[in-house]
Amino acid sequence: MQLTALAKGRIERPFYWVEKNFLPGRSFASFDDLNAQALHWCIEVANAKPKRALGMSPEAAYVMEKPHLRSLPAVLPAVYDVFDRVVDLYGFVSVDTNRYSVPERLVGKTVTVYKHYARIEIHYRRMSVAIHPRLIGVRDARHTLPGHHTIPQRAPRQPALHAQLLCGEHPALDAYVAALGAHLHGRGTRALNRLLQLKRSYPPQPFLAAVEQALKYGLFDLIRLETLVLRHVAGDFFALDDDGQDDTADDA
Repeated sequence: MQLTALAKGRIERPFYWVEKNFLPGRSFASFDDLNAQALHWCIEVANAKPKRALGMSPEAAYVMEKPHLRSLPAVLPAVYDVFDRVVDLYGFVSVDTNRYSVPERLVGKTVTVYKHYARIEIHYRRMSVAIHPRLIGVRDARHTLPGHHTIPQRAPRQPALHAQLLCGEHPALDAYVAALGAHLHGRGTRALNRLLQLKRSYPPQPFLAAVEQALKYGLFDLIRLETLVLRHVAGDFFALDDDGQDDTADDA
């Protein structure tokens, strides 16, 4: 405990000294002005004051150590935070309340996130899988890269199948099928199925005659279309002689 308290004091004491010696009575026009005043204070005051732990001032210690110091590399490594995240069920990882997409194959996997100042890099098994611009100044926002989350598309198989079964037999029927699909904005599965049932249920001549009449007047109500078909069927196959008498009556 004594060592811990001593270490804590050595860490916090310099902050206390800066707060009580550098900051009081000062004002700053900008961050650049603050940095310039802080640098001047460090050179003229802080580094010139002898330290009991060194037995001299930091500036004097630096002059002694300078010949033995090595220069830093010309290119400094990037500054970033690194942490692990588990990809959620929607294919995102969360950083500072914002969410960034990863390939959906990584759902439930643990990835490594590198948070740079202006970008977010996401790695899986030491390989980069996504690089996003960092969302700054917003909360609960999302950034999705192209190709990460595919949207499944269901092919309209039934309408195409019904259209194939209906088309190719008569130009009027082909035109009516196309007009019916346009009228229903491509959602005519049930209507095409009903039209196919009518085609299979009635003779070709009255069915096509009714279709031509419906196409002429823009009639796409299939109940009314069937009524037209029935009228043509009655006229073609069930024409009755109103003047004739029932054979049973004659026999009687």
